[in-house]
Amino acid sequence: MRSSDRQNRNREVLSAIIESHIKTSDAISSEDICPHFDCSSATVRNTMSELEELGYLTHIHTSGGRVPTDKGYRYYVDMLLTQMRLLEEEKKRLTRHYQLQIRVLEDILEKTSEVLSDFTHCTGIVSFLNKGNKIYYNGASFMTEHPEFRNIEKIRNVLKVLEEKNKLIDILNRNLEKKLNVYIGREIECEEISGCSLIVSTYDVEDKPLGRIAVLGPRSMNYSQVIPTIEYVSGLISKALENL
Repeated sequence: MRSSDRQNRNREVLSAIIESHIKTSDAISSEDICPHFDCSSATVRNTMSELEELGYLTHIHTSGGRVPTDKGYRYYVDMLLTQMRLLEEEKKRLTRHYQLQIRVLEDILEKTSEVLSDFTHCTGIVSFLNKGNKIYYNGASFMTEHPEFRNIEKIRNVLKVLEEKNKLIDILNRNLEKKLNVYIGREIECEEISGCSLIVSTYDVEDKPLGRIAVLGPRSMNYSQVIPTIEYVSGLISKALENL
């Protein structure tokens, strides 16, 4: 097999595994994804073994099922980042939430954290830099519903970080020069939430950054839905603040 064909198959198999894992939260076997490919289960199995050797997948049991590693998720997100688009219907639903004639800053920030959590089923976070680093979050309870957080200690650690305002603001304000940041697992550089992923975007008025919005959730979050949602909401909150 040519090198380019092999790389394409590796990429397609990795994508299929990650997307199946996001939907089911289960370890994925070759039999689970084989119907997606015009090749034998043995070929898919060999590709999965190669992906594991390369550090993109790992075992969690002695069974043949595998789950993505931080490296696997990172490759997947980087590969799809330019292709992620929000459906027009979802844009309309999000926009309706910002047509409530809210005219108080605190209410807009609180509403934004609610919208983020409702639409992503993760924790929505909003910070405002100009008034004592205000910070709001909603949807922490969504974390308890995900299989990755069955361990009560993981939940405690997430809640601890959410309550430590200064620590959370320091995390959100990294790489301020970038409009969008995607941190996966240990890339967050915070041990308590190293089992999570954090998507962060900047919102501004007249090209002046005013704060950050973020989504904190499991590493197996639905990136193709969460990332375009947070990008769209950053535009909506900017428009809402322009009208204050």
